[in-house]
Amino acid sequence: MRIVQVHDRITRRVDSALHRHHDLSLTGFEALRRIAESPGERASMGDVAEAVGLSRPGMTSTIDRLVAQGLVVRERGEGDRRLLHARLTPAGRQRVEAATATHDAMVTHLLGLLGDDAGVVTDALARVSVATRDHR
Repeated sequence: MRIVQVHDRITRRVDSALHRHHDLSLTGFEALRRIAESPGERASMGDVAEAVGLSRPGMTSTIDRLVAQGLVVRERGEGDRRLLHARLTPAGRQRVEAATATHDAMVTHLLGLLGDDAGVVTDALARVSVATRDHR
């Protein structure tokens, strides 16, 4: 099996678990996690898009869904009113904490199935991830 196929299968399994248990897509989870890890649980839309590897329009639609769920709110930048930021709500903090446990357990389980090959595969997956983000 090619490494890209392994990456795709892992991604689909994790995405499915996040949808089933937390009503979040993997992309939504990654956006929430990035916002949660930012100072003051607040990040610019551009920073979140870059960190997640999405275009700005793609991130806008992801954030729209998170806003509709009450997990984040949009705020204008204090110094530059043209900039939009996403800030985690208390519900968003609870959701991302619960989803992080599911995400990490699922990834650990799936990579654990690889046994001694896990290090090689994770290195290869990291290279695939970087390559796909560089080409967006």
